[in-house]
Amino acid sequence: MPQRSGNRNKKQEYIILLVLGTLIALGPFSIDAYLPGFESIARDFNTSISRIGLTLTSYFIGISLGQLAYGPIMDKYGRKKPLLIGLVIYLLSALSCMYSPNLEWLIISRFFLAVGAAAGMVAAKAIVRDIFPVNEVAGAISVLMLIMGGAPIIAPTVGSLIIESFGWEMIFMFLAIFCLLMIFSVTRFLPESIIPDKMVDLKPKQVAIKYYGILVHSEFWSFAFAGSFALGAMFAYISDAPKLFMENYGLSQKEFGLLFGLNAGGLILGSQINRLFLRKFTTLQITLFNSVLLVIITSLFLVTSLMQMGILPTASLLFLMLFLLGFQNPNTTALSLAPFEKKAGRASALIGSLKMILGAITSFLVSLFHTTSTVPLAVILLVCLFISFILLFRFSKKEKLMLSLNET
Repeated sequence: MPQRSGNRNKKQEYIILLVLGTLIALGPFSIDAYLPGFESIARDFNTSISRIGLTLTSYFIGISLGQLAYGPIMDKYGRKKPLLIGLVIYLLSALSCMYSPNLEWLIISRFFLAVGAAAGMVAAKAIVRDIFPVNEVAGAISVLMLIMGGAPIIAPTVGSLIIESFGWEMIFMFLAIFCLLMIFSVTRFLPESIIPDKMVDLKPKQVAIKYYGILVHSEFWSFAFAGSFALGAMFAYISDAPKLFMENYGLSQKEFGLLFGLNAGGLILGSQINRLFLRKFTTLQITLFNSVLLVIITSLFLVTSLMQMGILPTASLLFLMLFLLGFQNPNTTALSLAPFEKKAGRASALIGSLKMILGAITSFLVSLFHTTSTVPLAVILLVCLFISFILLFRFSKKEKLMLSLNET
């Protein structure tokens, strides 16, 4: 497919974005749909909710490694064929999760479920970079966020209803059916967006060298890590949410699903307001200002945690945090991808992998704290978002210095 040719109209672009948004949504849906079932899974496997959190950690590891593998493969063989292979892996893994006889089996199956889901995450961002001009990438990703944002809103509610009616195992049957629909959509509606580059070397050493070249690029390094630490904060919240709201505050599965969905609504709201702001401000300006607000909000969350102020301020501040993260994710992704037109697959994979690695680390750290206090979560959130702010501020300061030197 040529890059944004006159042969493709707006309607075709929105159909493509709809398919891509649903592909990206497969990842978070795989996380959020089974969160209300943590209590039931823990009871069935005779373990704690905190240990069930390891199924999230294995998922984050799988989606990190999976994206690194798909990046060069999609640059070499095109986007579509590897994507379909990934969806088949996801389908088989979902069925394996459904029939898990013990926790260890579920942890391993979740790893391979993530490897399958990683294909959609890499393909979606790479295809956007393939077909849209650089100045439209952030806006296009915001459209993906609009579609993807529905997943964390709908998934816990759908999950809680399925769990109450049929048991937690049927969540994975639902995901398998969803994946079948995605295979049909990709086959029917998604065109190939690049000419496969047979010159791409898939030898591990060469792959590592290419990734390193992308990683040390100053723009990529700053924005990819800033976005990764911001997303790490979000995954720390996701990992801790079942324990926080159901165990600490005594919410039922249904109440948790509704509250989790409401908070997740902040993410989608932020991503869409971001599109309006992009008409008046640059992507970097919005991202910097937003980063300051995130540090302020999480500082307040730490204060309320130390003072044990209850569920209302906790949920409200988390809603605001997710709302602001709705700006950060598309913007930092667009800024990271901007220098890489011909290496969009690998750059997209590396961004996604970095984000999921931070997600794995923060979810694991949260699972270590067996306490009713929200202080550990608040500290992790603040540290992640403060580091993100420092990286963005450092790049902005460096960019201003370079501009002043050029002028002289």
